[in-house]
Amino acid sequence: MVITGRKPVLESLRNDASISKIYIQFGNRGDVIEQIKQLAKQNNIPVSEVAPQKLIEIAGRGETQGIAALREEIKLLNLDRVIEKAKQNKNPLLLLLDMIQDPHNLGAILRTAEASGVDGVLITKHNSAPINQTVVKASAGAIEHLNLCYIDNLVQALKLLKDNGYWVVGTSLDGDRTHTSVDFKMPTVLVMGNEEKGIRPLTARNCDFLVKIPMAGKINSLNVSVATGVMLFEVLRQKSV
Repeated sequence: MVITGRKPVLESLRNDASISKIYIQFGNRGDVIEQIKQLAKQNNIPVSEVAPQKLIEIAGRGETQGIAALREEIKLLNLDRVIEKAKQNKNPLLLLLDMIQDPHNLGAILRTAEASGVDGVLITKHNSAPINQTVVKASAGAIEHLNLCYIDNLVQALKLLKDNGYWVVGTSLDGDRTHTSVDFKMPTVLVMGNEEKGIRPLTARNCDFLVKIPMAGKINSLNVSVATGVMLFEVLRQKSV
């Protein structure tokens, strides 16, 4: 996998990701670049300074901030392992993403998930954006600090989570209560649905609660990454009081 951007590369190095080589565009300077060079030297990772055209050949024509790194694919856990690791925390919170298809949305959601202290992110394997260079960059390095898991069968996964004491809260325009009315001081799975269609009917039927975010304007829905942020920080607020 090729990752680009100063912060994603720096966070990969800090998290001991398996980076094999780093490419920096000639003339690219700054504090973060110097930190990257220092960490690369400490870990015996080769760094090459290259011309702009060479960087395009390596990373494509997207915005790279003048840096690219070659690394192994993002490591994923199985669901049992995510549940096991989450047990270390009181009232753990897992985020389940049901068919999020835009990689920029997925990356932004992962960034928010890390910032709000999510204990694990579960991503439906089919009809979801792959974890690629765009997702890593949009997460601003946060992806390196998350417990990630792909799930094949959402209903089976929810059953296993319920058997392990989790309550499942889904977000829907048809929710029968507001997002602030649920007591999140319990092991929780928060389900966020597809950008256009929301969570699927079968998924909704397997939720313990369906909640909605009140709207004051004429538009009745939010971008999924924004809605996820509203939900996650409501959970964090409740846990902090």
